[in-house]
Amino acid sequence: MKIEGSFYPPGDKSISHRLALMSLISRGACEIRNFSSARDCMTSLRIVGELGGMVRIESERLLIRGIDRRLKSGASMDCENSGTTIRLLMGILSPNHGDFQLDGDQSLRNRPMERVAIPLREMGANIICSEMGKPPVRIIGSDLHGIEFRLPTPSAQVKSAVLLAGIQTEGQTSVVELIPSRDHTEILLRKCGADIEKTQSGWSVRKSTLTMPERYYVPGDASSACFFICAATVIPGSRVVARKVLLNPTRTGAISVLKRMGADMETLIHHGADSTHADDPGEIYGDITARFNGALKPFEVSPEETPLLVDEVPILALVATQATGSSVFHDVSELRIKESDRVQAIVSQLNSMGAHLETRGDSLYIHGPTKLVARNNMESFGDHRIAMTLKIAGLISDSFPKINDEDCIGISYPDFTDTLESLVK
Repeated sequence: MKIEGSFYPPGDKSISHRLALMSLISRGACEIRNFSSARDCMTSLRIVGELGGMVRIESERLLIRGIDRRLKSGASMDCENSGTTIRLLMGILSPNHGDFQLDGDQSLRNRPMERVAIPLREMGANIICSEMGKPPVRIIGSDLHGIEFRLPTPSAQVKSAVLLAGIQTEGQTSVVELIPSRDHTEILLRKCGADIEKTQSGWSVRKSTLTMPERYYVPGDASSACFFICAATVIPGSRVVARKVLLNPTRTGAISVLKRMGADMETLIHHGADSTHADDPGEIYGDITARFNGALKPFEVSPEETPLLVDEVPILALVATQATGSSVFHDVSELRIKESDRVQAIVSQLNSMGAHLETRGDSLYIHGPTKLVARNNMESFGDHRIAMTLKIAGLISDSFPKINDEDCIGISYPDFTDTLESLVK
């Protein structure tokens, strides 16, 4: 069994979330192509509608009209499983007068929100989290003031929440980050005409009037594409081409790791950030080709690198089980507070297939190569990244085991199984 062929990953989740949610504080209409079909992004779209936004989904495009902060007050919104939705909304809603409540499913109710609330409260926000600083979250909108905030740990969501509040606030708001995180919010703010500046140590914004771009193309999600790219590097005879994939430097950490392992890969850029195409996202994207070469080396990922590939750690850990030698990810603590404890999840599930993974403090070690033997009733823990990793693990072991709660894959990649079946030869 091998995988072969080309595929188009779904539109990038991170960008799709931001396009939808930023319409709440922008004017103008936007025609969006390749908006993500992920369940999480549909949650953001639904909430935009609940807050008074104007959204229309057609066969191959999404039409969305900005409402320039004319929000419906008193709304209670279910963010389901989407951490991005709830955290960005905390920043968007805090400077807007009204009473808002944000909640989610049981998984989201176990995820920390104080890390977002703390800097927003420093700006003057009235935010009340439930016990242990988790959802539900109540926001009573108020006038805010600009601050300089130093991110204690890398987080694109915390950074985005502060910047999205700051863009609606008098004075200057600055975010200082010691380690760069995803910058899609900053790129889109610039695309919408914001007064935003890249500083030596982060970003600063001033109150601005935002205007949605008339047209926008969402590149393919790099994290979603990574599952099939990784599979091709470890399954004999495989070759895949991921088309129109986002190549933003803050999203290609996994590609860098695979190249360090000696993976046979090449990238063809379609458009750069300075493209003059009317619907260009201001992001780099292109095609990624990956092939099997049978000689993967182990790797070491530094604490500074881990934040740039936090979604890809599970699938890269699987690839490491097929490399000769010991690989290590340093500082994986952030993975313990995602949809599941991803460290515990990937260690337990891959080890049950015959792999040799272990943790030492906040580091994850993978010793290879090991032969994987699939078993039935693998556990996804309701985490889409774990479920997709186990599907690829089954492919490596030449079988398709039953994975409990496999439907959670729809959170980020509804067409994952169809794509997998189309590539398997």
